[in-house]
Formats: sequence, structure tokens, C-alpha cells
Amino acid sequence: MNITHHPVLLAEAVTALVSSPLIQNQNTTNNVLVVDGTFGRGGHTQALLKELNSNARMISFDKDLDAIAVAKQINDPRLTIVHDSFAHMDQYAQAQSVYGILLDLGISSPQVDEAHRGLSFRRDGPLDMRMNTDQGLTAAQWLEQAPQEEITHVIKTYGEEHFAFQIAKAIVAKREEGLSPKTTSELASLVASVVRTREAGQDPATRTFQALRIFINRELEDLELGLKAALNLLKPGARLAVISFHSLEDRIVKQFLQAHAKVEVPRGLPVREKDLPKSALEIISRIKPSGAEILENPRARSAIMRVAEKRIEVPA
Repeated sequence: MNITHHPVLLAEAVTALVSSPLIQNQNTTNNVLVVDGTFGRGGHTQALLKELNSNARMISFDKDLDAIAVAKQINDPRLTIVHDSFAHMDQYAQAQSVYGILLDLGISSPQVDEAHRGLSFRRDGPLDMRMNTDQGLTAAQWLEQAPQEEITHVIKTYGEEHFAFQIAKAIVAKREEGLSPKTTSELASLVASVVRTREAGQDPATRTFQALRIFINRELEDLELGLKAALNLLKPGARLAVISFHSLEDRIVKQFLQAHAKVEVPRGLPVREKDLPKSALEIISRIKPSGAEILENPRARSAIMRVAEKRIEVPA
């Protein structure tokens, strides 16, 4: 199957990072380092490399072995490929050394459209869902052993699914019959038999599949760790751009940026604004895809990119 992946907010993300005064002023030196937290199919990485000079360096991360295989085909000595989560980026770069970090939290079109990945209810395949197929339980294996209360919690918390209890109960009932779902179509059919109402145009299984994917891959935990690592790694003046695709991850990003973009001053102290200490971050922008991009790539419709610039060094 020939699957084309369209990187979301490509031009906007590249511009957000390379237009920072830090890169504009320092791009002729040999120590510029930029991080792409999710290589995917390389759209953002390659676009950034085109904007960086011959002495710059770039590190791109991905948990997906298929993505790593694509990345290794790029013949560019400036690029280092790491098979790991961006949550661990601080193991590969020194504090205050990075000139820009991009975190694209979406999954690539090949991951969704290739049936063997088990990420889509629209294509029948094994119920895997792991980004890193070298480790961890598949979604099917987890559903075979997880207590009903835990399944309910995962589907409700990560999928914001109102019918989480009913879905979990149905999964456990099938399991007790020796018919625990092993494929995407089996799970989708089971969910559809329980979820009787849904927003127009949305498949009944959408929220359940989202929840299991997030849980199996520890996506929100990785995001929280990655944001903390990014704040530590960025040089003052460097920028962080994060592209989110659903409310759970965008809420984490928004709250993290806001928390580090304000200075807490005890109430009642006679402090003038100009005398306040600087915050760690300055929020630069919040960008959504254009109508033209959404028409070309409907999967971009829920994307939000938040951009912030580091202002001061942050103690580790």
C-alpha cells in the first residue's frame, strides 16, 4: 500500500523555530542543535534541516521501528537518529544546549493506515497498537488480563468516553466466554454493540481506540517528561513548539506553558511590574491549521500548535 503522510503545520512549525532570534543570530556557528521529538516520516525533520546551515546538528527521536528505518535512509551527516521516546531526550543532549525543540504528538498516516499496526478500527488487523513493537504488551494482551475497573478507568480517562463502564463490562464478558477481542474489527464491533449514541460522523469505537493507544504507549506520561526535559535543554532564547491533536494532550501542554510563563509573587508585596523576576517561558503563539490545509489533509483539523520561548536558565 502506497501511503502518503502529510506533516501537519509544516511551514508554521519550521518558521516558529528558525525565526527565533537565537537561531537567526547564531546559525553560522557550529554548535546549533535542534531536536525533533517525533520523526514520523521525516517531514518536519527534513524541512528543518533545509533551514539550518551546514554546521548545525539535529537529533530526531521515534519509538516506531518503521519510522527509524525511514530515517536511516536520509543521508545527512548533521542528523542523528535515536530509537527512543522524546521523554528521554535529556539523555542525548546537555542542559542549556538546544536551540529549538519540536514535539509533534500526532501519529503518522502509515501508522494509522497499515492494518498490522492495529491502530485503526477502519482496517481489520491484529489488536497491537504499540508504537515500539520491541517492548510492552499489545492492546489485545492487556485486555485479556486487566481487571474491569482498570479497563473502565483507561477508557474513561484517556478516551473521555461516557460509556466506559459498559464497554469494559462487555469486554470482560467476552473474555470470560473465551472470546477476548484479538483484532481491531472484533473490538470495534464489540464497542458498537454497547455505544448506542455518538456525535454525527464519529464511529462508536473512536474514543475507545484513542484511549487504548494512549495508555499502551504511555503517551501522556511521555509528554509530561518530555516537556520537563525540553525546558531544561533549551538555551535562553530558544523555542519550543508542540503540536497536539486532542484535548488531553493539549491541556497538558497549555498548563505546562502557562505555569512557567508566570511569576508567583506573594500577595500584598509592593512590587512594581518592572521589578518582577523573569518567568522561565514567554508564550509566543497558538496556531491552528488553515482551511486550505484541512481541505488537503482532514486529519489536521484538530491540531493546535503552541509555541513558547525560553527566557532564563532554569535550575535542574
